[in-house]
Order: sequence, then structure tokens, then C-alpha cells
Amino acid sequence: MIYLRGHHLFCLLGYRGMGYSPEYVENMTRIHQNFRKNPETLIKIVNGPDHLCDKFPATEEYHCQNLNIYDRDASILRKMNLEIGQVLKWKEIETRILKHITSSDIGVVCETCTWRSLGVCEEGIEEIHQGKGLRAVY
Repeated sequence: MIYLRGHHLFCLLGYRGMGYSPEYVENMTRIHQNFRKNPETLIKIVNGPDHLCDKFPATEEYHCQNLNIYDRDASILRKMNLEIGQVLKWKEIETRILKHITSSDIGVVCETCTWRSLGVCEEGIEEIHQGKGLRAVY
């Protein structure tokens, strides 16, 4: 089971092999590709740092406990009708994205995210809506 916080559900959609450090990228790629290949993988929605935050580099400012990150998590969970502690499969996350999320939501709920300017999260949401699922990352 993979523990994820709210905003990382969107980060995984836009993931293109970039990150804060080689260790962080390796961890995120492993989790991302697991969901891509095994959409039955269980996820537990958590409040705060998760399995992606585990590999955040000690050399960077640790933003995983910042209040604005918790606010972003809560906003995304509300929009997707998810709750802390809920357990579901990755394919159910994709179904909820189809049902509740559009690419324009990124500009609102992820307004202050430093990765937003790349446009990859919007692309990821569009690809889910097109039935493509998560893209391969090598």
C-alpha cells in the first residue's frame, strides 16, 4: 500500500521524471510506474508527509509541513470527494479525476506550486480524460 497526500495525486499525473534530487526522482518514478503498470495498487490517503515526502532531500527546504501544502491537499481532496484515511485503488483515483477534475483546476488549487509553470499537470489530467492513463517515464 502506498501512502499519499492530496496534492501528490495531481503531481503523479504530471510527473515527467523531474524532481528535487536523484533519490527523490528514483522513488517517484518507482511509485508512478507501479501505478501505471498496476492500477489495482492500493493507496491510503494521509494527512501530511507521505511516501513521496520520505525521499525529499535534506539539502532542500523541507516544505512538506508548510500550511499552504496542507491547504492544497485539503482542496484537492474536497474536489475529488476523498477523505483522510480512505483506502482505494489507483484506478479509482483516475475515475475520480474523470468525474471531478478538469485541467483548469490546476490553475486554482495549485496556484502557488513551483512546478505549475511547466504545464505538465494539466497535460496529465488531459491524458487521463483521453483514456491514456499515466505516461511512461524512464
